[in-house]
Amino acid sequence: MTSDVTPDVTSDASEIVETDAGDARVTWHPAKKARLVLAVGHGAGGGIEARDLQALAAVLPGHGVTVALVEQPWRVAGKKVAPAPKTLDIGWRGIWPAVAKPGLPVVSGGRSAGARVACRTATELGAAAVLALSFPLHPPGRPEKSRADELLGAGVPTLVVQGGNDPFGTPAEFPEGDFELVEVPYGDHGFAVPKRAEITQDQALEIITGHVVEWTRTLG
Repeated sequence: MTSDVTPDVTSDASEIVETDAGDARVTWHPAKKARLVLAVGHGAGGGIEARDLQALAAVLPGHGVTVALVEQPWRVAGKKVAPAPKTLDIGWRGIWPAVAKPGLPVVSGGRSAGARVACRTATELGAAAVLALSFPLHPPGRPEKSRADELLGAGVPTLVVQGGNDPFGTPAEFPEGDFELVEVPYGDHGFAVPKRAEITQDQALEIITGHVVEWTRTLG
């Protein structure tokens, strides 16, 4: 076992990974002396260019965590609409051997729909933990359509990072459970903060990366 990602993976290297849902893409941001891999997927309305995913990819490698940004097959194929949750899970299962290849504990992560995927598949894939960014607790304006069971059923140490003004579920709406929850004040579903907010956009991202760095230190 080596502490590096893999001998043939260099900074920001991308690889295509075949899955039963089509070709996915993994973009590596390796730590020099990695102790964990964070595999993190995007949401149903965007890709790995999301501000929180890019911030984590920039910061975590400096703290011993290799970040693997995962693009689901539908996104790689250029489609505009994400498929059903079952198909997203198939794509995530398909990339797992690639992100586990370094031989390190893998944290399964995602934002929005990707967070749901991470929670649903964590136990079966042997994830060390789950990072749920902007977990969509319910559709906007439909609190009765709760997805709390997915979060509560993750079965591994879980960190939820949620915007204070997220229409898919504010921190106050989350049930009690075996997970940690961090609030990003004023943040919406994409962690954007309004100009009138008492924190800047950069400070909002620092809240995210700072808490994730500290949390990953508890994992190994």
